[in-house]
Amino acid sequence: MTGIGKMLMLLGVVVFIIGLLMQFIQIGKLPGDIVFKKGNTTFYFPIVTSIILSVVLSLFFYFIGKFR
Repeated sequence: MTGIGKMLMLLGVVVFIIGLLMQFIQIGKLPGDIVFKKGNTTFYFPIVTSIILSVVLSLFFYFIGKFR
């Protein structure tokens, strides 16, 4: 199997594990996330969740690159 095939399989496993964990961990409603409710409409902008996710993914890819 080529390198790209292994990387795609690893990415699929990582996405599966993250999806499985997301069912048990509520990461979407952190303090600092912006929510506007008016009538039937709700606007949700997860700014703090996005920042935390960005830091975690940056560290993850840094360590992958470091040990590669």
